[in-house]
Amino acid sequence: MPRSSKSQARSDVFTARSRNVWGALIATMTVLGGTLYALDGKASPRVDGVSLPALIAPATAASVEVVFNTKTPIEKTRWQAIVIHHTGSPYATPESLEADAKSSGLAAMGDHFVIGNGNGLEDGELHVGARWLKQLPGAHTSGKKGDWYNRNAIGICLVGDGDRGRFSDAQIRRLSQLTDALARELGIPKDRIVLQDDLVKGGGPGKFFPAAAFREQLAAR
Repeated sequence: MPRSSKSQARSDVFTARSRNVWGALIATMTVLGGTLYALDGKASPRVDGVSLPALIAPATAASVEVVFNTKTPIEKTRWQAIVIHHTGSPYATPESLEADAKSSGLAAMGDHFVIGNGNGLEDGELHVGARWLKQLPGAHTSGKKGDWYNRNAIGICLVGDGDRGRFSDAQIRRLSQLTDALARELGIPKDRIVLQDDLVKGGGPGKFFPAAAFREQLAAR
């Protein structure tokens, strides 16, 4: 065989091998990618809602104004109070709260807003739940007046156990900013911003919640 023919033959063999190698590599990565996608989909169930990370959203009152950009228009006269409580556990994420709610027979997380403590959600991170974005009643209060508060009050949950320890400064700042913005925009009187402990004994946010200082801040705004 002439030299040029031999060279051409070797080149054809190399090209065929390269195609086989690349084809196998692409097939392997496609299968791997599909597997990871499937696993990720199972590990991270979709939870409706949006979060305002503390490090991205500045700790100013203006940073919480985006909560009024809801999917369903807000009826200002509908919301007449705000109820504050806690998770009763040191760790929580929107996914874990959603799972807990569904295991209790609820369709979705019962609160309109959740404020993180650095365990699961960032310290001071504000999660805006689907119930607020869609302007749905809450499922955050029990007791004799629970039905009225669930239908007419905005539920805000602090991640943590206020009967065992204090909430972070970032959480209290974010809570103050959020409640002030909601009260101002919706015309909610300051005396209708209540703790669930005021409605149901042991409802939270617990004995370590700085109730007096929080109310002083509200009164000063």
